[in-house]
Amino acid sequence: MTNATQSSILFQIVPEQAVVGDEDLSWQAYAACMGVDPDLFFPERGASTREAKAVCSRCVVRTECLEYALANAEKFGIWGGMSERERRKIRKLRAQQRRQREGTHEKRGDLKKESLGKKAV
Repeated sequence: MTNATQSSILFQIVPEQAVVGDEDLSWQAYAACMGVDPDLFFPERGASTREAKAVCSRCVVRTECLEYALANAEKFGIWGGMSERERRKIRKLRAQQRRQREGTHEKRGDLKKESLGKKAV
């Protein structure tokens, strides 16, 4: 079974209240790609992604689709109008932002501890 075949399950009939684990997938019923050949979204290496991205550009659940792909580390295909390379950039940026926030919180905690120590003296 190819990656396109495995992932094409997402582009076929999805129950209105589809849930996998804790994840609500009912948004898929509204996807513009429903009924479109899944191979369009899984082009061969070097092939154009323009047509798939055009379908995504008019989709009302584009954001949900992209977030699904990001959360599930989808390695192949066009999801939410973005290629794996584009999604990888988003994941990298979000990881950097998360590290910066965590670093900021740690610094704030250190400053609070330091100021509390000075007040107690």
